[in-house]
Amino acid sequence: MSIYIDFHVLQTLPPSCVNRDDMGSPKTAVYGGAVRARVSSQAWKHVMREEFKKLFTEEELGLRTKNVVEMVEKEMIASGCDLDDKKRHSLAVEALEIAGIKVKSAKKDEPEKAEALFFMSNKQAKAIAEHALSLDLKAKEAKDILKKDLKDNPSVDIALFGRMAASDPTLNCDAAAQVAHAISTHAVQNEYDYFTAVDDFQEEDNSGAGHLGTIEFNSSTLYRYATVNASELVKTLGADNTAETVKKFGQAFICSMPTGKENTFANRTLPDSVYVTIRKDQPVNLCGAFETPIKRSMNGYAEESEKKLAEYAEKVYSRFAAEPVKAFCIGDCFSNKAESLPLNALLDALEKAVAAEINEV
Repeated sequence: MSIYIDFHVLQTLPPSCVNRDDMGSPKTAVYGGAVRARVSSQAWKHVMREEFKKLFTEEELGLRTKNVVEMVEKEMIASGCDLDDKKRHSLAVEALEIAGIKVKSAKKDEPEKAEALFFMSNKQAKAIAEHALSLDLKAKEAKDILKKDLKDNPSVDIALFGRMAASDPTLNCDAAAQVAHAISTHAVQNEYDYFTAVDDFQEEDNSGAGHLGTIEFNSSTLYRYATVNASELVKTLGADNTAETVKKFGQAFICSMPTGKENTFANRTLPDSVYVTIRKDQPVNLCGAFETPIKRSMNGYAEESEKKLAEYAEKVYSRFAAEPVKAFCIGDCFSNKAESLPLNALLDALEKAVAAEINEV
């Protein structure tokens, strides 16, 4: 039986453009027959990984990069390796290729890089570096050892978000977390901000603007959802580290914000309400609460969205899914079915509850 932790967040954004499409417009989606504001899961996972840098040590994290050769070389240097640059580089390239990562040089005399982005933990880079220096890379056992280096010691972000290696599927790592595209609980219509910029060097009597432009934006109350399979995390990170990882994942998800056009709109907000559940049957996304768009009112969208989310959760639990094993909330509408706590206390309580469930299993 698996343990799932579901995070449900309602968050209001003022005029903003945090996630743009290829035309520079705020991303949208049609849901329930209405156009909704949308923020992609990729955009939110990226800023969560940036938030991880404040919550985890460098050793616990990894990098998604083509510069894997440079990562291994840096670890070689850190170990006190006294090889010259050319020999060190060739050893790193050879070790990575034996491990299953294809590397090549884009142009003559340029350093080799991975053919595609590869997610590698700092611990894995260190292990590859150590074995590149100590092993006979021509030996038969070298391949198994180096491949094992890329499978053992996954970073927290690899364990949570997974890794796909097109060059060698055996290096793939299943994600323990899923993050949904955030959508507005109501219909939206994008608007345009017409702006001008004055040329400060112009003569006093020279009127007019040095630059003209428009920026597309919208404002919305978003429903955000993410889930973590704690049982899957136990397999990759170990039981001792899973509860704390879930806590820090929750903190990063709840408190982060994509950075698109943030200097223009200063749209950094915190959630209106949070509902966190621990389940043992399956993850449950509650976006169905907003299939019928929330109607505008003098009270705005956030209050009614919270009511609809609580009502829909009750309906789902009574008809299809079991009640959560444990639930926590920030917000009045969930207080009758969840323990109401401020954020820091909620995260601490969540960590203890997850640890207890893991130990019970």
